[in-house]
Amino acid sequence: MGLTAVQTLFAREHNRVVDLLPATLSAEQRFQIARRVVIAEQQFITYEQFLPALGVTLPRYRGYRPDVDASLSNEFATVGYRAHSMIHGELEVSSAAGRYSAVVLDQLRRGGVQVEADGADVELAVPLNVAYFNPDLVPALQLGPLLRGIGAEAEYRNDEQIDNQLRSVLFQVPVAGNPRCLDGPTLPQCFRGVVDLGAVDVQRGRDHGIPGYNQLRRAYGLPARRTFRAITGEATEEWPRDPQLTAGKEVDDPSALDFVALFDAAGKRVDPASEEASTSVTRGVRRTALAARLKAVYGSVDRVDAFVGMVAEPHLRGTEFGELQLAIWSRQFQALRDGDRFFYRTDPGLEMIRRVYGVDFRRSLGDIIALNTDIARSDLAPDVFLV
Repeated sequence: MGLTAVQTLFAREHNRVVDLLPATLSAEQRFQIARRVVIAEQQFITYEQFLPALGVTLPRYRGYRPDVDASLSNEFATVGYRAHSMIHGELEVSSAAGRYSAVVLDQLRRGGVQVEADGADVELAVPLNVAYFNPDLVPALQLGPLLRGIGAEAEYRNDEQIDNQLRSVLFQVPVAGNPRCLDGPTLPQCFRGVVDLGAVDVQRGRDHGIPGYNQLRRAYGLPARRTFRAITGEATEEWPRDPQLTAGKEVDDPSALDFVALFDAAGKRVDPASEEASTSVTRGVRRTALAARLKAVYGSVDRVDAFVGMVAEPHLRGTEFGELQLAIWSRQFQALRDGDRFFYRTDPGLEMIRRVYGVDFRRSLGDIIALNTDIARSDLAPDVFLV
């Protein structure tokens, strides 16, 4: 649903630009000019907002290089770009209650959307499994509030923990007669079959012939890791002496994944029983080290799948990435930039369009949302990639 919303936004933006162009131009000319502007807008947003928000800093741009291959690498498309752990298990929309009729709110409730009315405001929460294959939700929720909601909530850390909606509910095959079964302790009884996106990410790498974690690190000019604790940055890769764990079977013991401490963004410890535990936690400490669990599964660091090792790495300061993923992103986005003859910082046609028709591509994503929905620019963050 989020993808559909963004694609709809840029379709509207294309038509908005067309409407700014003189009617003396042919329909084909207006189409091509608007297409050129929208491509430049998307590039401008990607390189000036999206990448900086994630901490990706590229070498200085020196213009088009015909010797650079701008196509996507198998490693980027298959492993590097799969930052699925950032995704929330639901999309949240807040708006004035008067925006939606009682009939629409009732339809949303019956469709699995959680609706909470509080006086003049209404809060809508759409679980991902309700959003999938349900494009009618975009016009029902309306594009402006939906995009504002996506930008108003911080995403998860880019790490080895993937939301349960993606691992246990994604593309679900529900039990007949139980449409409201969404999440929680009864989840295993809710579905005849599920698709685990974390498992898909691992298998995708194998299907595409991606080398192992250490081989991929070497391919990107990084030294191989010799221990599991070197992968994760933890102090140990051994099981703790903990009476809660079944000795000798720790890797199969569910309590190995228990969180023993939770912390908020300021580093303050959060009580697991408090409301803050579901709203403010940014870091958790499990009963066992990630390195110990990886060691129990793989045995040797040279057997670790590229995707698994990549997401297990500690983040480099100021970024949302470990060493390997940052190297993959940096190389790919530099190639997309340097190998594109029509990149927005090089294309002379964009300056001509601005001078002759008064249409400028240099707009933030927030600007484009405000121009194509009924959400005022002041109701959006200056940079919608940051909360």
